[in-house]
Amino acid sequence: MAEPAITVLYITGWCRNGSTLIGNILNEVKGVCHVGELHYLWMNYLNKGTNTSCGCAKSLATCEVWRPVLEATAAGAPNTDYAERVLTYQECVRTRHIRRVLGYTGQGDRCLTAYADVLSRTYAAIHTVTGAHVIVDGSKYPAEAALLPHVQGIQPLYLHLVRDPRASAYSWSRVKGYIPSMSASRSTAYWVGFNLASDAIRRHYPADSLFLRYEDFIANPAESIDRILRLMREDPARNPLQGRSITLHANHTVTGNPDRLASGNITVRAEDVDWRKKLPRTSALVATLLSAPVMRRYGY
Repeated sequence: MAEPAITVLYITGWCRNGSTLIGNILNEVKGVCHVGELHYLWMNYLNKGTNTSCGCAKSLATCEVWRPVLEATAAGAPNTDYAERVLTYQECVRTRHIRRVLGYTGQGDRCLTAYADVLSRTYAAIHTVTGAHVIVDGSKYPAEAALLPHVQGIQPLYLHLVRDPRASAYSWSRVKGYIPSMSASRSTAYWVGFNLASDAIRRHYPADSLFLRYEDFIANPAESIDRILRLMREDPARNPLQGRSITLHANHTVTGNPDRLASGNITVRAEDVDWRKKLPRTSALVATLLSAPVMRRYGY
C-alpha cells in the first residue's frame, strides 16, 4: 500500500504579507514544519541568494535538517552542477508562466517534469528528516504552486495571503536585514502580478485553497490560525496561539523575512498603521493607481 501523501501548504501572494509569522506559528504545531521560502534552497546553496543561513542560525550546509535534505535531493553529495540545473528548471515556474503551468498535463514539458521530480524528492526528504506530515512552504511563486498537483507523494493546499499594497510598499521602502529596499512602483507591480496569478490558483483549486488578508489576521490571529488549521485538516484545538501570544522556538526556514531568526515570547500586534503615517504621499499614490482594480477586489 502506498504511503499517505505528505500535505504541503503552499503560501502564495506577494512578499511582506505575514507569511513568515504565520508559518512560524504553524511550525509550533506538532507534525508541522515551516520551511520558509524553499524555492531559494539551491540558490542559497550556491551563495547566489540574499543569505545562506537556516532559521536555526547555522548555514544550510551544516544544518542538521538541510544538509541531509540537500544530499537526498541530489541523490548524493550536493554539487554546483546539480544546483545550477535546478535553477534552470526554476526558470519554467516564473509568475509569467502561470497559464503554461496550469495547462500542464504531467507530460510533454521536460522542464516542468524535471522540476516536479526535484520538488517530489525535496518534500520527501524533508518529511523523512523532520518527521513532519505537513510542510508549510512560503515560497510564494504562483506558477510553482500550480505545479504541485503533478508532484508525486504530496497533497497540495494553498493559502493566498494579501496585504494592502500601500503597506507592502512602505515595508519594501526600508532595508531589512539582508533584504534590500524596493521602490513603490516595483513593489506594487509585483503585488499585482503575484496576486492575480494566485487568484488563478484559487479558481482552479477552490476546495483546497484559503484566502486571507493580513489585516484580518492581525485583527484576530487565533481565529485566522483556526481557519488555516481546518484547511490543513488539523484540529483547531491544536492552535498554539494563546490569544495574541505565543512562544516561538528555533525553526528551519531556508530564507524569508529576517524576523524568522527571532524566537521566544512574541505578541501579534493588534494594529499595524505605520505606513499610513510614514509612507510618502507620492509613493502611496503610485501604489494606489497601479493596484486600484485589484485593491477593490480584496476590499481595500
